[in-house]
Amino acid sequence: MARKHHYRRRQKEAPELDMTTFMNLMVVLVPFLLITAVFSRITIVELDLPSAKGPAPTEPAFRVEVVVREAGLEIMDGTQVIAAIPKADDAYDLSKLSEYLVAIKQEYPQIDDASVLLEPHIEYDHLIQVMDTMRSVEVEMDDGGDTNRAELYTAISIGDAP
Repeated sequence: MARKHHYRRRQKEAPELDMTTFMNLMVVLVPFLLITAVFSRITIVELDLPSAKGPAPTEPAFRVEVVVREAGLEIMDGTQVIAAIPKADDAYDLSKLSEYLVAIKQEYPQIDDASVLLEPHIEYDHLIQVMDTMRSVEVEMDDGGDTNRAELYTAISIGDAP
């Protein structure tokens, strides 16, 4: 008789799940995730890649080319090196690059396209830093303190260094 009583205990109904705590968590978590998702954005850099079918070759025009090498940066006019900027403290001197590019832009204001040429094994971060430097420059306003961004070369293409 004791055995029959033992089986009756095991046949109890399962307790109900209390979902209140879980629902409270979801009420707080879902708005938080929606709010933080608004602030994340993806930046897209547009590049001009050379095509297989190009126009017929014409007279070589002035073209700004920045060659990123292990030893430093070189600024070329399409045929020869205009300036060489060595690395300073094992980092590229982007401020000096910006100064050279501003001087070139003042001499050739109509040119908006430029190229970045990379040696093999140059880090991607260095490419982006050089492209950002080539794209725009901060210019101080006449009344002091205030700075404004001015565009330099907006159409940037990339390639392998010669």
